[in-house]
Amino acid sequence: MRITGISTHVVGTPWRNLTYVQVHTDEGLTGVGETRMLGHTDALIGYLREAEAHHILGSDPFAVEDLVRRMKYGDYGRAGEIVMSGIAVIEMACWDIKGKALGVPVWQLLGGKVTDKVKAYANGWYTTERTPEAYHKAAQGVVERGYRALKIDPFGTGHFELDHQETRYAVSLIEAVRDAIGPDAELMLEMHGRFSPATAVRLAKEMAPYRPAWLEEPVPPENLKALEKVAAKVDIPVATGERIHDRIEFRELFESQAADILQPDVGHIGGIWETRKLAATAETHYMLVAPHNVGGPVLTAASLQVGFTTPNFKVLEHFNDFADAEIKKVVKGAPQVDPEDGCFHLSHAPGLGVELDVDAAAEFPQQQARFDLWAEGWEQRKPKETK
Repeated sequence: MRITGISTHVVGTPWRNLTYVQVHTDEGLTGVGETRMLGHTDALIGYLREAEAHHILGSDPFAVEDLVRRMKYGDYGRAGEIVMSGIAVIEMACWDIKGKALGVPVWQLLGGKVTDKVKAYANGWYTTERTPEAYHKAAQGVVERGYRALKIDPFGTGHFELDHQETRYAVSLIEAVRDAIGPDAELMLEMHGRFSPATAVRLAKEMAPYRPAWLEEPVPPENLKALEKVAAKVDIPVATGERIHDRIEFRELFESQAADILQPDVGHIGGIWETRKLAATAETHYMLVAPHNVGGPVLTAASLQVGFTTPNFKVLEHFNDFADAEIKKVVKGAPQVDPEDGCFHLSHAPGLGVELDVDAAAEFPQQQARFDLWAEGWEQRKPKETK
């Protein structure tokens, strides 16, 4: 079996473009992959056009490891977000093809299941007025939908510092959310790399009474010494990793032990197998894995293949019941959170278990998607039009 070509389909919303890639073969099987780029969708498609000619055409889709190696190192450049995302969409599509050809789900090819279900946590649910009352109501809707965990960034446009008034307001939002979801649901606290170490530590202590399940990206991701400083002074588990795009670059994080939970994005770190390799190394350091997942149904399905096979897998992020829920229709067989237990359940469908509906995808043309975490009202994910 050989790859005969690829086709790209961009599903657009005002704040995110989802890039779907179909990999076609000479035996009639087609696989699908997905990633979500912020501001780099056209660059990704341009890279894929070149990679198709240089590396992908004529390749054996079963030889996933070899194809990833050639795409990563064959151009003699240091692979960053765009290249690793391009590798990811091709890689997961190849796993999809392999599973379909063999008639088994991808998780079966990764060593088999270690669990029948993966817990989900909700994100994108607080696209509402930024008040305690509105957040209380929105959070109630999340638990009524069956979720047992949810995440929120309550810090407005905070950057390095957060003054006393803004801090008290952020605390009031978290207080309202905890009251709405009760004592048993997990509440993940997102900081989006906003703060200096001193501010992050102070805020963690302010939020401690509301029992955050983790403190995510408390400081910008480039300086691991700053993260170590935070980890040494807080009792809340520290989570990070969504903006590390190469498995090898996690080495310093393992050495420092500055994180408790790793958050690789399957769509940015080279795909399913790279994520599974990272999870195996994390297991030797007694760290949990909770992939970043701001994509649509295909990326969710790919992340779940890792989840079902990984002993140290904690939980999977999920946007698509709240922000842009209508995009679920672009994929047949989209994974669903069971409202009875707030989990994704094991699928035995071959490959990734999903199929892209090209006609449905065409209903959501690419947009000039914009997501600016430093702009007022970013949490509503309704960016102002740019001139």
